[in-house]
Amino acid sequence: MGNSPKTSYISALEMVQNLKAKFGNSWDAISPDEVARIAVQNRFKTGLDIAKYTAAIMRKDMAEYDADHSKYTQSLGCWHGFVAQQKMIAVKKHKKTTDKTYIYLSGWMVAALRSTFGPLPDQSMHEKTVVPQLIEEIYQFLRQADAVELNDLFRRKEAGEDVQDQIDNFETHVVPIIADIDAGFGNEEATYLLAKKMIEAGACALQIENQVSDAKQCGHQDGKVTVPHAEFHGKLNALRYAFLELGVEDGIVVARTDSEGAGLTQAVPVSEKPGDLASKYIDFLKTEEIDIADAKENEILIKRNGKLHRPSRLANGLYEFAAGTNIDRVVLDCVEALKAGADLLWIETPTPNVAQIANMVNRIKEEVADAKLVYNNSPSFNWTLNFRQQAYDAMAATGEDVSAYERKKLMDVKYDDTELAKRADEKIRTFQADSAREAGIFHHLITLPTYHTNALVMNDLSEGYFGEEGMLAYVKGVQRQEIRKGVSAVKHQRMAGSDIGDDHKEFFNGEHALKAGGAKNTSNQF
Repeated sequence: MGNSPKTSYISALEMVQNLKAKFGNSWDAISPDEVARIAVQNRFKTGLDIAKYTAAIMRKDMAEYDADHSKYTQSLGCWHGFVAQQKMIAVKKHKKTTDKTYIYLSGWMVAALRSTFGPLPDQSMHEKTVVPQLIEEIYQFLRQADAVELNDLFRRKEAGEDVQDQIDNFETHVVPIIADIDAGFGNEEATYLLAKKMIEAGACALQIENQVSDAKQCGHQDGKVTVPHAEFHGKLNALRYAFLELGVEDGIVVARTDSEGAGLTQAVPVSEKPGDLASKYIDFLKTEEIDIADAKENEILIKRNGKLHRPSRLANGLYEFAAGTNIDRVVLDCVEALKAGADLLWIETPTPNVAQIANMVNRIKEEVADAKLVYNNSPSFNWTLNFRQQAYDAMAATGEDVSAYERKKLMDVKYDDTELAKRADEKIRTFQADSAREAGIFHHLITLPTYHTNALVMNDLSEGYFGEEGMLAYVKGVQRQEIRKGVSAVKHQRMAGSDIGDDHKEFFNGEHALKAGGAKNTSNQF
C-alpha cells in the first residue's frame, strides 16, 4: 500500500538528474544517488501523508477481520516517541512484519506523564495541545527507525552486499495510531479544531467518549457522567468533518460508551415525539411517581405513562439513571453511534469477561451486523484474580472439587502452580483470540503497559544498583540482556542518528566532513 520505497528512490533519482541538467555546473556537487537515498529514508513528508497511508491500512484490516475473525489487530499504549519506536523495532524483529500492529495513544498517559502541569489524573485536565504534539513525536521516532535501518542497508550495499531487494521491499515502522481525544475537550467546534491538529500530526483513527467534557473521568473510576445522544453524535460528526476537510477519506471514528459504569447524566434531552431517541434516553432515568400536590416549587417533573414522576437528582443537579439499565444503555449507545457514522465501538467493562462482552456485542449485531469493537485490555483489571475466579466458578459449576481454593484469595502465590491457576493463565493467553472470535473485538490494546513496565524496570534496577549489586545490577539486568537479545538501543549512538549524521556530513562536505564514527568511538565495542 502507499508509495513503495523503490518508486520513491527512482522518482527522486530522476528528479535530481533532471534538475542537474537544468541548472548545470552549479549543481555539480549534488549526487542524484545520495538525494534518492535520503528520500527513501524519509518516505513520509507530512503527517497527512501518514494519516492517509495508515487509514488505508486500518480499512484493509477491518475488511479482513469481517471475513475472518482470527485476523484481529493489536497495539500497546506508548507515552513517548522512543517507547513507540523501540516497540515497533521489536515487533518487526520478532514478528518479521508490522502487519496488524498499531500504536495506541492513551489520554490517561498523556495526563499522567506529558502535561506541563505535572502528573494529572485522567480527567481532561491536561493541555489539549499535548496530544497532537505526542502524535507528531511518535511518528518522528518511527520515521527515524526507518532511516536508521535503511542507512544500515545502504552502507552494506556500498560494502558490496546484495541487499537491493531488502531496500526495494523495505517495510516501514510507520503504523496506524488510534489516538484518544477524550470527550472532545469542549463543544463540537473545540472537538473539530483539536481533531484537525491530531490528523495533521498523523492520526488516522480518533477515539471519543460519551462523557461530559468538563466532568470527564477515567473509564475505570467512579463518577462518570454521560451526555444525551444528540450531543455525542455532534462530536462524531465533528471528527468526520475534520477528516474529510483534510482529505483523509478513510479516517476512522471510534465511538466509546462509558454507560456500563456511568450512573449519571448532566442533561435531559428534548423529546419531539414518543419513542424517539431522546425519549429512550429519558426512559432510563431513575424516577418516583408523585402526586402534583407533592411537587415542590420550581421542581422539574416528568410525565411517564400518564403519571407524574420526580427524577432522582443529586445536589449538584445531575440526574441518576435507574439501576440495572446500564447494559441496555450501552447497546443503545453503540447501535446509534454506528448509525450516526462511527466506524468502530469501544465499550468499557468492569472485568475482562468474554461472555459478558459477547452478550452486549451480539445484541448490537442484531441491528448492525458488522459491528466491531476496540477493547481495552486494561491494567486496571486484576487479570490474575479475575481469571482465577472465572476458572474457580467454571470448575464449581461442573462439579469439580474446589475445596482447596479460597475464592477471594486466589491471588495468593500459593496457588501459582495449581491446576486452577494453569487453566486461568491459559484463558488469559487466549483471551484476545477468544474474544475476537466470540465477542466481535477487532482491535485489542493495552492502554498503560509502558507506564507499568517503566515503573517495574526502575524498581528492579534501583533495588540492585543502590544496593549491594552496584554496577552489576545495570550490566547484568540491562546491558548484558540488550546485547544478547539484540535490542537495537544498545547501540544508542546509532539509534539516536549518529551514523546517519556521519553519512549526511559526507554527502554535504565530502572528504572535509568531521565524523563521529571513527576508531575511537566506544560504540565499536558493540
